[in-house]
Formats: sequence, C-alpha cells, structure tokens
Amino acid sequence: MADEQNSKPPLAFQLHGDVAIVTGAGSRILGEIGNGRATAILLARQGAKVALLDFNLEWAEETKQMITAEGGVSEVIQCDVTNEESCKAAVARTVDLFGAVHILVNIVGVWGPHGTVVDVDLEAWDRDLRTNVTSMVLMSRYAIPEMRKVGRGSIVNMSSVSGLKGGIPGVLYPTSKGAVVQLTRAMAAHHGPEMIRVNCVAPGMVFTPMVRGRGMTEELRKARIDQNLMKIEGNAWDVGYAILYLSSKEARWITGVVLPVDAGTTAGTANRPALEEDKT
Repeated sequence: MADEQNSKPPLAFQLHGDVAIVTGAGSRILGEIGNGRATAILLARQGAKVALLDFNLEWAEETKQMITAEGGVSEVIQCDVTNEESCKAAVARTVDLFGAVHILVNIVGVWGPHGTVVDVDLEAWDRDLRTNVTSMVLMSRYAIPEMRKVGRGSIVNMSSVSGLKGGIPGVLYPTSKGAVVQLTRAMAAHHGPEMIRVNCVAPGMVFTPMVRGRGMTEELRKARIDQNLMKIEGNAWDVGYAILYLSSKEARWITGVVLPVDAGTTAGTANRPALEEDKT
C-alpha cells in the first residue's frame, strides 16, 4: 500500500482501453455542442472508444465525424432509451464492436410538460418521466453486467440544479431530476462493492442547443448569468469535463456524489452592494 501511495502517478485522465457508452450523444442543433456531444468528444479525446447512442442518427453521425477528425474512435448506435429491448440491443452492439463496457453516461433528458400537479398532462408526465428516469434504469440494467465482467465500472447520470432547488415552472422536470439524484445514491450503494461507481452531475443553466431551442431571449440569458456567483455563462464543455473526471480512474474513490456544475448557483447568493444599515 505504501509503495502504491508513494509511486509516481501516471498521466491523468487517460482512458485508453476503456469503452464508453454515451446516451444522447448527438446535438439538437446541427453543428452545435450539447452535453452529450461534448462528453462523447472528450471521452474519445482521452482515448476511450465511444458508443454514440441517439434516436436521431443524423445528430449522432455528426458527433462521430467530429471525433474522427480528431483521430478518435466511435460508432453510432440508434437507440430508444425508453424501450428496454432497444437498450439491451445497444449494449450488446457496443460489446460486439468494442469488446466490453467500462463507462456509461446517461444524458438523455427532456423538459417535459408544464403545469402543476393540478393540471399537468398525465400522459406527457408518464412519457417524460420514463425518458428522464426510467431510461437510466434500463441502460444501467444491461451495462452493469458487462462492467461486472471487467471488474469495474463508472456510471454518470445527468441531473440538474432544478433537481436540487426546484422552483421552476412545471412539476415534471424538477421532480424527475430530483429522482435522478436519489437513483444515483441508491445505485452507488448497491454496486459499490462490485467496484462500480455511480455519480451524478447537476448542471445549472448552461447555454446549450436544448436551452437555445426553447427560445431563450438575450434578456433572460443575461438574467440567468447574473444568478450565479461567478457571473459567467457555462456551456456543454463545462459539463463534459465534469463527466470526464467522474468517469476517469482518477475518481476511483468517488461514488454517490452529486456534483453541481453551476458557477455556485446552489452555493449561495452573490455579494450585493452594502446598504446603509449594514454599516451601522
């Protein structure tokens, strides 16, 4: 143990020999970088072979082209993450292509219907809860047995600061993202003894194609930036780097963690100018 602790560490964040699955690996706007695309590119950049799962093949193919241009290795696999047989087939296809599964990143998610519990569309509620939460169960159900075969694994689930704070219009999104937090903790407890780590990232209002596609105005965008402690805007690369760390061997002693990627939004309120009563 002493020799291991005192030995010179290898170059960090090297994923050569690892196989990763990223769901939602495309981007909702062609040419843009969403969370799934950024994550897939970064994992491939560090040497992982990446299975690019998306229902939209065009979106995923563009991600593959970006990875190939950098000399990385990836393959596109069409998958409906709300369908168990599709998830099973996607994991099996990954193993056929690359021989194993070491990393699973569950990114697919939707905003879901607006409304309170009084008036939310229950059909949309059922559909989108399955997209945001059950999909992670289904993908993990088939990835974990493959991780057991190699004796280790890392799963990273995508939540949101809305799952920690709530308070946004619509009951589905914060509820489902809060469920992802507890799902992560439960999975970490279940699979830690198998050397399978399960962690969660909770982004703040990063500016991604998904956010842009909702018609965010520049005024609202600035207001969102002003809510964080650093007064700067985050993007998909910020989220991707957090996922890269949690996926890496450098995070070997980290499991069950919920990591906000939010420039301090969940930590507190930015300092305000001093008022006269503060000076007395």
